Amino acid sequence: MDACARGAERVAAADDVFVVAHIDADGISAAAIAALTLDRLGKKRRVGFYPKFDGDAAGDVNSSPESLVWIVDLGSGYLSSIKRDGVLVTDHHVPERNWRKGQTQLDSFNAVVHVNPHEFGFDGSTEISGAGVTYLVSRAVDPANADLAYLAVIGACGDLQDSKDSGLVGINREILNDAVATGGIEVARGPRFFGRDTRPIRQFLQYSSDPAVPGLSGDGVACSRFLEELGVEERNSDGSRRSWKDLSPDEAERISGALLALLSADDAGKVFGENYDVPGRARGMGDAKEFATLLNSCGRYDDAETGLGICLGEPGAVEAAKENRAAHRRNIAGALDYVKKNGLVRTRRVVRYFDSGDAIRDTVVGIVAGMLLNDGNWDMPMIAFADSDGGKKVSARADRSLVSKGLDLSFVMNAAANHVGGDGGGHAVAAGATIPADAVERFLDAVEDIVLAQLI
Repeated sequence: MDACARGAERVAAADDVFVVAHIDADGISAAAIAALTLDRLGKKRRVGFYPKFDGDAAGDVNSSPESLVWIVDLGSGYLSSIKRDGVLVTDHHVPERNWRKGQTQLDSFNAVVHVNPHEFGFDGSTEISGAGVTYLVSRAVDPANADLAYLAVIGACGDLQDSKDSGLVGINREILNDAVATGGIEVARGPRFFGRDTRPIRQFLQYSSDPAVPGLSGDGVACSRFLEELGVEERNSDGSRRSWKDLSPDEAERISGALLALLSADDAGKVFGENYDVPGRARGMGDAKEFATLLNSCGRYDDAETGLGICLGEPGAVEAAKENRAAHRRNIAGALDYVKKNGLVRTRRVVRYFDSGDAIRDTVVGIVAGMLLNDGNWDMPMIAFADSDGGKKVSARADRSLVSKGLDLSFVMNAAANHVGGDGGGHAVAAGATIPADAVERFLDAVEDIVLAQLI
């Protein structure tokens, strides 16, 4: 990809670099790839994390004294906010639709080198993540940086890009091959429930969902009985509880066979698939999805720097992150319970929504929306609101079946937010916006009009 080569040229020519990154697992992984690439070149660099590319982020970019600003997993939707030369954007979100106006060719525009899969006909929500795009530029800087591919796999898993076909697809597949070839990732086939590395085997089965396993999901007693009948011990010889990764190959095969007997052919294809192990890592980081969750827990609680430290191998970072992970789990569970117990979800013509006010952090409300969507609410988009410093934070999630029918939440969020004086963007299946606090109803009216037009 020529854009990657141009990005690599910018990196190589820079004297010093300001890396600007998103706070989620994909953004933190992308920041780590950029930072390690620069460190290997001996470049002076600093890293800043931002929950969104708003006025603060744009101001810091435009006033940066560094010769290059490298924006990762952010920026594509706000290119017109960039007013300086010497900018590289490696992102996978839908680009700002009107940015071409007033310019000739995007690729020849001097101020910004923009590397984005959407400009080349690829889907940034399923085929490559922000960390993946950043990795491609890093590899173009030096092929030896292929050993950073595992971070791009973690970023892709953090953005749930491995969920569409029970494994990574598109450009992610090429990146996965690099990660396997360099020893950063090992591929293991089996059930894709969360917690292969940390959850006790009973809970690993009990909390399985999307789709649920008949007779097991949600029933801990049934799961224990299931394991006993298969002759699989729940505890190790030292009394510690066993996880999936503690099982012998024979035990794993027995459980897999029994699970398959409980599932329809369609559900089996969703439950079983590829898992991505990260060898040589401490418990909780040996599975790419759990590694990504650890990074996410840092970013969502204003501590993305610790997540970056984990990726860079800084002493003490993993221990510091454990507190973030525990807080993240408590808050997500509490937030989901709060929405359900208070009956906050409302149904309009073609969307469901809830407004959590200040009860749920604006950095995690999108995760709650996604969980509610998977809890039997897949037939309509789920729109979530939370109070934030800049007004109302909006997070939108939709099932991919709606996207296949024409739904594009990135366009919906952008157009509806602009209608009420806000801004938004993202992916077709997951997007967000920030709007004035008093504009929720007008925003929802606009959202429904656009969704109806897309799905007719």
